[in-house]
Amino acid sequence: MPARARYGVDAPPVLVGLASAAVFLIAATVVTAVLAGWVAILPGLLALYFVASASLYLHTTKRGKFAVWREILDGLALRGDERALDLGCGRGAVLIAVARRLPAGQATGVDLWRSVDQSGNSPAVTEANATAEGVRVSLDTADMTALPYPDESFDLVVSSMAIHNIHPAAGRLTAVDEALRVLRPGGRLVIADISATKAYASHLDALGLSATTRPLGWRMWWGGPWLPTALVTVVKP
Repeated sequence: MPARARYGVDAPPVLVGLASAAVFLIAATVVTAVLAGWVAILPGLLALYFVASASLYLHTTKRGKFAVWREILDGLALRGDERALDLGCGRGAVLIAVARRLPAGQATGVDLWRSVDQSGNSPAVTEANATAEGVRVSLDTADMTALPYPDESFDLVVSSMAIHNIHPAAGRLTAVDEALRVLRPGGRLVIADISATKAYASHLDALGLSATTRPLGWRMWWGGPWLPTALVTVVKP
């Protein structure tokens, strides 16, 4: 039987925290129900909240983001011969989806391969996933704020849930600048991220570019509507 691609879990400590809180509160509900009856309503409601939040987070990381990115990439109407770069590619969920659409092109992914950002994150795992999915990709270990590529090297630069991990915040805008630097004129920058997307769009607008931002809906809610994902896109003049 051929190997199956395995994409892990985004930010596993967050999911562990949500699941642990749910388990603790379920236990507290049972104990409180035995000792104090109706008082168990409060921990019970909190338990339901954390169960729902953990379930939604798991759906987003295992299914939702794949469906959303499929629609995003289909909407780009790629020719198939582009050179594309994925910033913070992780285990290859978006990188491999891009590579499928580039039969005559090239898809390159960069990452620092930190397991806190994605479980089991490593170039070997990403390469194995690409092989299992029947595509070829290039992988580099690199910092998004100092990309090891010449100016105007790529027709498309994408990033999914990665740039917000850069600290301090000024480094995130440096990563956006680097993405623009390696992008060819007429090329597209497509970033899906959480809280920092307004800052990316404002930065792009300040550079004289016309960035568009839109929410990506419940399938990319990370635990609930209080942590949604938005998409920022721009075409380099």
